[in-house]
Amino acid sequence: MALDDLFQPLTVRSLTVPNRFAMAPMTRQASPGGVPGRDVAEYYRRRAAGGVGLIITEGVRLPDPAAGFPASVPTIAGDEVLSGWTRVVDSVHAEGATIAAQLWHQGVERRDDDGVEPVGPSGIDGHGEPRGRALRTAELAEVAQLYATSAATARDLGFDAVEIHGAHGYLLDEFFWERTNRRTDGYGGSLAARTRFPAEVVAAVRAAVGPDYPIIFRFSQWKGTDYAASIAEDPTQLQELLTPLVDAGVDALHPSTRRHYAPGFPDHDSELSLAGWTKKVTGLPVIAVGSVGLETEFRSEKRGEVIAPAPVDRLVQQFDAGEFDVVAIGRALLADPTWVNRLRRDELDGFGGYDAAAALSKLA
Repeated sequence: MALDDLFQPLTVRSLTVPNRFAMAPMTRQASPGGVPGRDVAEYYRRRAAGGVGLIITEGVRLPDPAAGFPASVPTIAGDEVLSGWTRVVDSVHAEGATIAAQLWHQGVERRDDDGVEPVGPSGIDGHGEPRGRALRTAELAEVAQLYATSAATARDLGFDAVEIHGAHGYLLDEFFWERTNRRTDGYGGSLAARTRFPAEVVAAVRAAVGPDYPIIFRFSQWKGTDYAASIAEDPTQLQELLTPLVDAGVDALHPSTRRHYAPGFPDHDSELSLAGWTKKVTGLPVIAVGSVGLETEFRSEKRGEVIAPAPVDRLVQQFDAGEFDVVAIGRALLADPTWVNRLRRDELDGFGGYDAAAALSKLA
């Protein structure tokens, strides 16, 4: 199948991505003291040189002790830190690629080994157990401002966009999810109320970065503590979840799935992916992700079930059907930074040619 269309540019506000391939955000904990060093710049540069059009960084913890742990997760405050990020941005741009900073607050899933108490919507973790404390209503505007300030800093450093991490059971996702959000102050209860604070974060970021700077929002059904979790049970609820984010200023959506080809709502369409549904209910550009380029079987969330990966042809079919605009690749790029260029030169087998275990073992 022809891949040519996946190598066409895409423009979203001030961002023009040279092709439709992104590097998925993957936490590395390789920035001692929160400072991204020369090795981090080289790590991203290699993927940009290998053909990736948009680099989405690993999660960048907001400059608040409660936002993230350990200290080896990069942050975005302090002269040495900002100098390190400037080096990263310049290295990626020198290879002709673009780069987005992913802004991350871990919520109650933050480890407290250092004695800092985690915070979240209700002080309840993804298992439904008490953990940390609930954010006071008066504190929410302060947290939103942390996102806004960090986004403006990223823009000033030369990042081409920001991605707000609202997935996988971390802070903003904890507001979305009924299991972790038991609030009674207008930020909990109905799905619309649970979406209120994440939308306020988006609005604060939009106000800080201006009208033309791109904002991506990453969300997920699954959580780190529960692969079978769900926020939206059907397309109507998905639209209810996403519309406030779009109205607040999101330009592109990044629905995180474990398998890009899995149907988002099988009872409503046996084939349409979550990325496809996201595009259908919002009309915005969408980034698909999930096991692209892996050739080995892996276990699903269902006991005893083994999943065979889909060939690259399936990805092209989804793109041709208009299900997504950009595809994010993770583990395959860990195994081979040149994966995109090799795909373009038709040097990969039908699956992309990479063993999942081997990919996970290569973090450099």
